[in-house]
Amino acid sequence: MKIYDVEGFPNPARVRIALAEKGAADKVAFIPVDVLGGEHRSEAFRRKNPDAAVPMLELEDGTCLSHCTAITEYIDAAFDGATLCGDTAKDRAVIHMMNRRAEAGLLDAVGDYFHHATPGLGPDLETDQNADWGNRRKDHAVATMRYLDGVLSANDYLAGDRFSMADITAFAGLAFADLAELDIPAELGNLRNWRDRVASRPSIAA
Repeated sequence: MKIYDVEGFPNPARVRIALAEKGAADKVAFIPVDVLGGEHRSEAFRRKNPDAAVPMLELEDGTCLSHCTAITEYIDAAFDGATLCGDTAKDRAVIHMMNRRAEAGLLDAVGDYFHHATPGLGPDLETDQNADWGNRRKDHAVATMRYLDGVLSANDYLAGDRFSMADITAFAGLAFADLAELDIPAELGNLRNWRDRVASRPSIAA
């Protein structure tokens, strides 16, 4: 198995955390992609992943998987250890729901703000910016932080009492917010405390 990614980028971090949670980080080969140089948009890369994005998982039979949720589901099923996607039908549904809320409302919204309303990755890559849209998405990201803080007032983790894929996604979203200089509002103590607890997990703190 090969993981094509950029170490330190938010979405690749989601897959790396999932691998570490399953004790499988040493079971894959990491292939760096020069995103800043545009390698992910090259014809050769697009043949493997038409989405032109990282991370991408390439299996031994040549199958290529993109999108973090799909990759995480594969990792969760392929390796032993505590599940990240849920055991029961209800657990899986709740985790997927919360994962999507964290992804669309926080990580993707921060990404839109970063790419549209800040210098982002620079003028060579940020060629079609819309600052008004980016700033609206910033507001949406902050609103999602407030929503997640409310969820965490009643739960240890985003989908209940157990760490899951949804927590990985939200944690990566907040890391992206740091990069975009978008702080968690000071009054959101539940979200701040949850982030500190998650950051101390061996899969992240190592």
